[in-house]
Amino acid sequence: MIEFDRLQKSKLTREKDSVLSCFHCGDICTDQSTSIGDKLFCCQGCKTVFEILNVNELCDYYDIESAPGITPKTDLIADRFAYLDDESVREQIVEFSEGNTEKVTLHSPAMHCASCIWLLEKLHDMDQRIFRSVVNFPRKEVSITYNRKEMALSELAVLLSSLGYEPLINLDTVGKRKQSSAEKKLYLKIGLAGFAFGNVMILSFPEYLSRVGEVDPLFKTVFGYLSLLFSLPVLVYASKDYYRSAWAGLRTKTINIDVPITLGIGVLFIRSAWEILTQSGAGYLDSFTGLVFFLLIGRLFQQKTYERLSFERDYKSFFPLSVTRKVSNTEAVIPVSKLKRGDRIVVRNQELIPADSVLVKTGALVDYSFVSGESDPVKKEAGDFIYAGGRQVGTTIELEVIKEPSQSYLTQLWNSAVFNKPRFSKLNNLVNQFSQYFTFGVLAIAIFASLFWLQIDTTTAIKVFTAVLIVACPCALALSSPFALGTALRIFGDKGFYLKNTETVEALAKIDTIIMDKTGTLTEAGHDSIEFSGAILSEEEQQMVKSLVQHSTHPLSQKIYRALAAVTSIPVNDFKEISGKGVQGVIHGHKLKVGSGFWLGQTHSGTNIEDLKTWVYLSIDDKIRGSFLISNVYRKGLRPMLSKLLEQFKMYLLSGDTPREKAMLASLFGSEESLHFHQTPENKLDFVSRVRKTGAHVMMVGDGLNDAGALRASEVGVAVTDDVAVFSPASDAILTGKNLYLLESFIKMSKATMSVIVVSFIISIIYNVVGISFAVTGKLSPLVSAILMPASSISVLIFTTFSTRLRAHQIGLYKMKKGY
Repeated sequence: MIEFDRLQKSKLTREKDSVLSCFHCGDICTDQSTSIGDKLFCCQGCKTVFEILNVNELCDYYDIESAPGITPKTDLIADRFAYLDDESVREQIVEFSEGNTEKVTLHSPAMHCASCIWLLEKLHDMDQRIFRSVVNFPRKEVSITYNRKEMALSELAVLLSSLGYEPLINLDTVGKRKQSSAEKKLYLKIGLAGFAFGNVMILSFPEYLSRVGEVDPLFKTVFGYLSLLFSLPVLVYASKDYYRSAWAGLRTKTINIDVPITLGIGVLFIRSAWEILTQSGAGYLDSFTGLVFFLLIGRLFQQKTYERLSFERDYKSFFPLSVTRKVSNTEAVIPVSKLKRGDRIVVRNQELIPADSVLVKTGALVDYSFVSGESDPVKKEAGDFIYAGGRQVGTTIELEVIKEPSQSYLTQLWNSAVFNKPRFSKLNNLVNQFSQYFTFGVLAIAIFASLFWLQIDTTTAIKVFTAVLIVACPCALALSSPFALGTALRIFGDKGFYLKNTETVEALAKIDTIIMDKTGTLTEAGHDSIEFSGAILSEEEQQMVKSLVQHSTHPLSQKIYRALAAVTSIPVNDFKEISGKGVQGVIHGHKLKVGSGFWLGQTHSGTNIEDLKTWVYLSIDDKIRGSFLISNVYRKGLRPMLSKLLEQFKMYLLSGDTPREKAMLASLFGSEESLHFHQTPENKLDFVSRVRKTGAHVMMVGDGLNDAGALRASEVGVAVTDDVAVFSPASDAILTGKNLYLLESFIKMSKATMSVIVVSFIISIIYNVVGISFAVTGKLSPLVSAILMPASSISVLIFTTFSTRLRAHQIGLYKMKKGY
């Protein structure tokens, strides 16, 4: 009971203010019958949650915020969630299930603060059957990986409910986007506020249009009471989200932006009600209802904005996966978005399985570390079910799609915490610091200005107090960043440059060092001349070599595969691909190896012309049969691009090849000191790590397969590929090979985007300064303030979007429409 004793002191500091408040959720306790020591609880449910946390030594939960909990439902029935254990239901909800491991993502609307996140990500400490849990707070979702053989899905739902986070499960909308109940309520509140605003305005016309004394006092009284009647639902229902948000902030000793808005709403209504009831004036109920109406319109606009960004981020172009589809023995590469149920797909070694499928023939080894974190490959046989997100390890397999792929699910996998890099965001830090002091400053200005005007005119004082609280808003400041970054992501995606998240744009703008791989990155596939140097290969031997290399996605393997004329494919046993070395396997009892001379123990002595080619050796039954000489064709626009980059960044080349092209590459990279050859994947990783330790901001550009370690170690890892089916989760960005020449433009665009955000910040600050200046002089009514508040957000967002597209147009990445 160490945790229990430790909390005795922390509770004493709150005892004066909350003698009859629930220690867990903060609600009022009707009596002191439910308690543990000096800690009171409003119900048995809150007491139970505290006991669970205390037993598991998780009472740090209460140190994050005061009374952060949620009252759990005490009427939980043991079999309430029993339907979740029905196999047909479970299949619709579970994202992954293999061996002992099962993964599910549940929606819990009750999440509301940092303490909720902390508690839900500590589920594994409460129940050993849970492996890990990750919260997506904006979506109010928690992804939980647990032991399915020891814990039923229904038990997991009961555990969450017992903590106050009952999952919202609607089988009709699993995997579908549907209007939420919260959104429906927002529309209802807007309708209610708009109805009241319109009627109160009509009832106020006689007061507006007549001169003093011309309106019958009886009419004024009746119209005033009717206006008050119309305004009450707006006060009680339409405005309650602002009260809740303000109260939640005050409970945690935080003054958020809704605190001054709530004060403004309250002061306006109370003053109006007082004037009407005492018949000392007409009040400001038209301003009050209009204020709430326009505030809700602004909230809806912001909500739709975020939903649009989120929807495009998850479901459109930001996960650039392609797949090989097989139709009547003909293979074609198509985007994952075009994949349909019943399609046959071909997946090679190290390729991602993009959709839930059934293995058609041959065995498979599937690496699910991308999904579950488990690194051991799982053996599958023909007819077995395979989940999306698995990666084939070994020979090529054929599958039949049974569920259309989810771009949002694949995007979530790419953004998994396993692959995230710790980054310090100056942008987020600036916004957080500004927001921290903004509300205090606004409250101080409103109070001092109203005190000044109280000495002159009470009506003006109230108007000034309310106008200052309403017109000042950091919303434009908060929205400009996601809008600019979201626009940049779309522009990049249109040009074949796919970024994992918006943070990558900021990281890209800060780089000062670029490290590049050569083969598959600077060189182009499909335009090479290949010849074989050595003993002439028989037709059977060519078939064996082609059958071996077809399972590899390495650029050199694919070049050899396309060059060989053999048609018939032969099954390969014991296939293995060794990063940085080559591939090997057994065919018809013969052991074949195709790879580097270093791996096969060979060094070549060729002519000067041959030295400019890449050598890939072949051995059959441990006897060298010769080598494939592949001439390198460098990508278009490479020299001018590197020339521009050399003027701005420190450049390095890391290659696993021999230094045969050193002179030519030195002319591209500026000096021979920047070139490093015979680099293994481990060497590349060490080099990137060493450069980063010097304080450099490093971008690694590689092929995504052999360079996975270096990509992950860099600040920004860019995987260049001509076939996006070879997906590297360690990368922060994927760049289609044909657009490599645009790399310098992408970096320039990232910097331009950050500049646009800074300018939009300045505009937002100027708006607040000017708006507050007018408000304190009494020249701005609360109603006009309520209109200006969302209008400021709209204007800043239009500026941000337009400016980002304009800069992209100037850089050459975006073509603006005429008359834009």
